[in-house]
Amino acid sequence: MSKPSIPQGTRDFSAAVVRKRQYIFQTIRTVFETYGFQPLETPAMENLDTLMGKYGEEGDKLIFKILNNGLDNPAKLEQIKADFDKLLEGKNTKGITERALRYDLTIPFARYVAMNFGQLTLPFKRYQIQPVWRADRPQKGRYREFYQCDADVVGSNSLLNEVELTHIYQTVFNQLKVPVEIRINSRKILAALAEVCGGADKLTDITVAIDKLDKIGLEKVKEELTQRGLSDQQIGTIQQYLQISGSNTQKLATLTQLIGHTTIGAQGIAEVEHLLNYATNIDSLVTDFTLARGLNYYTGIIFEVKATTVQMGSIGGGGRYDDLTGLFGVPNVPGVGISFGVDRIYDVMEELQVFPDEVQTGTQVLFFNLGEAESRNAFTLMQQLREAGIRCELFHEQAKFDKQFKYAEKKAIPYVVIIGTHEMEQATCSRKNLVTGEQITLSQSDLLNQLW
Repeated sequence: MSKPSIPQGTRDFSAAVVRKRQYIFQTIRTVFETYGFQPLETPAMENLDTLMGKYGEEGDKLIFKILNNGLDNPAKLEQIKADFDKLLEGKNTKGITERALRYDLTIPFARYVAMNFGQLTLPFKRYQIQPVWRADRPQKGRYREFYQCDADVVGSNSLLNEVELTHIYQTVFNQLKVPVEIRINSRKILAALAEVCGGADKLTDITVAIDKLDKIGLEKVKEELTQRGLSDQQIGTIQQYLQISGSNTQKLATLTQLIGHTTIGAQGIAEVEHLLNYATNIDSLVTDFTLARGLNYYTGIIFEVKATTVQMGSIGGGGRYDDLTGLFGVPNVPGVGISFGVDRIYDVMEELQVFPDEVQTGTQVLFFNLGEAESRNAFTLMQQLREAGIRCELFHEQAKFDKQFKYAEKKAIPYVVIIGTHEMEQATCSRKNLVTGEQITLSQSDLLNQLW
């Protein structure tokens, strides 16, 4: 028998890890609720047609497709072979696959809005915390199965939504004690750059290449732009754009000189300025015109969040997508949203050691098992504590003190309660604090009030 394993890019989570992850989830969920967002869940799989063509050329390659049932049918073997040949050529065929695991939470959300548009109260504000899957190459901070936490607003053009989403980012990361930089740009600014470089048809080529700047560097980006058919003059303009630096104000002034004469460029600059002026109390908000977010559906302000003290990829991102539901037959519905990368946030918090100590506590009290009668007494008392919300265990069998103490220590249980024959006769118990070593005797009726 081969050694058991799990698929590459996936992970098991121990109790200690799950508790830390739940702390992150709950922090984010509470902030979402505070800002008026309501929860939503969608299926793990979507129809392939729902996902394909929504993430750009690079994103579509990372979609996990699900094979149809019945592919072992001998009567259809020739057709199955022909369908597989099409699949190997990069073509999708319903004979082989009709469904796929969701790539993100935004497209499923857009599909949900389109299906339920007539019943929604607009603007519709939802949050969603669920796993997504990408056929990516696993590496530090990059997994094939990971959770996203999204908050989106549809049915509103107001930039107040972008302002609030910025504050959500700031609030969450302040509470998690993770120093971050919230980077913003606008797809309108990128569209203006494409216009200056020869036309709107250049936008996808430019954004896909720029989106790789952090990974491959400027020279490799220029090489890719050359391969995509841009001229030396156009690449020179893009290089000038990518090298814009200084304070937010200085960057905007330089950008205005480069693309401000275009209508769409002026709109993008005005939106970025509005956001900066509205969020003056967020020092971590910076303009980054190299930010592209290579997803075709973004139309306005785009976000990316990076930890400032840990080497890690983005731990959050999002933006405005003013006609995403149009892909599903419901046009002209504006939307904007952000996402938290929980798995990377967890890695950052581990490296910074900022998880609160109390997150690690599971069972709070262990009752020792000293015999049949003693354990019955302990069980009755334990149930009273459980009803009061205190997490308790009774050791599973009668055993030596040493074994039961070691169990408590390994599980980081802070208190043990000991009830022996003498304690039963006196209706008392011994309570020991394993952190401080303090041990006291008290009546069983007072245990709840004096446990801490």
